[in-house]
Parts: sequence; C-alpha cells; structure tokens
Amino acid sequence: MGQTQDSIDPATADWIARQAVFFVGTAPLSGAGHVNVSPKGGDTLRVLGPREIAWLDGAGSGIETISHLRENGRIVVMWCAFEGPPRILRCHGRGEVVDAADPRFAALLARFPPYPSARAIIRVEVGRIAGSCGYGVPRMDLVAERGDSAAYVAKASDQAIHRYLQDNNRASIDGLPGLAPEAIDAVRIDRSAGRAGA
Repeated sequence: MGQTQDSIDPATADWIARQAVFFVGTAPLSGAGHVNVSPKGGDTLRVLGPREIAWLDGAGSGIETISHLRENGRIVVMWCAFEGPPRILRCHGRGEVVDAADPRFAALLARFPPYPSARAIIRVEVGRIAGSCGYGVPRMDLVAERGDSAAYVAKASDQAIHRYLQDNNRASIDGLPGLAPEAIDAVRIDRSAGRAGA
C-alpha cells in the first residue's frame, strides 16, 4: 500500500540526491497525442523546497516534456531505488519551463554544476508526494555516467548545436510548440563541463 507525505522532508531530499536516475512523465491534452516518459541522469536535479524540485534540461533530440508543460503543466517525477532498501517515490505537480532566454535562467543555473548544453530548467511545484514499496524493481549497480553528450559538444561547433536544436526542438512529435528561436539562440555551450546528462 502506497503512502503519501506532506512534504519533501530532509531525509527524503537526501534519498533523492543519492539516486542516479529519475523518470519524468507528461502528456498532451489531446487523447490522440503521445504520452511521454523520459529518463534523466547525472547531477541534474535539486530539491529547492519542501514542495519544489527543479532539474537542468540538456539539449536533446526531443522536446516532449517542455512542449507538454507549456500546454498544460501536468507532470510526475519518479525515482526507484536500484540499491539499498526497495522504494519508489512519485512527485505529481505542475511544471514550469524556464528556458535559456528567461531572465530567471542564470540564477537557477548557478545551482547546478557546469553542463555542456543546458537548454532549460524545469521547475515543479509538487502537489502530491507518494511512495510505494518498489519490490518489483531489480537491484542494479551503477557502472558509470555516460560522457556522450559532453564528447559531442566538445567536437561540434556552436552553430552546429544551435542548428540541431532548431531542427529538433521547435515542436513536439504532436506539433506542440517547443523552444522558441530566441530560447535556442540563448543556449550557451560550455565545453569545460565534463559531465553529461540524458
């Protein structure tokens, strides 16, 4: 039986910080649209308060999460314990996109370690926090974080990365708006960032 809690208390925040991966679920309003689940990794998530989380969203091939949040704001973030005692935690809430052109972006970005190509930060006001047993989740060992994103950014020109974002991040697979041209132009490339995210 799952249990809810009123807030992300310090013990829960500490557990979240130790998880190597989390999953994000969103959906468009249209019943004909595609539901999306995205895995996220690396040191890209922060608990900002008892009912607020945020993660750094790196440049990628899709824009589903951002597009869905801009349309309707609904989101769930889930963690699974792959080591230690079994546990699943879900935070349901309303998400907000703070893209690279947003005046708030720089202050939020400072809360994270350097990242090769941060296109946005996703803030979530959490409305429901629920845990469940996690007995069905297998134990797995973390081998290493992947360095593919940082390696790609190290080799590609700024123009190539911005062109890639223009080609792949303007709209969702259902045609919902993604990143505006000015937000894509505002993405800054950090080739000193050694860690890569998903």
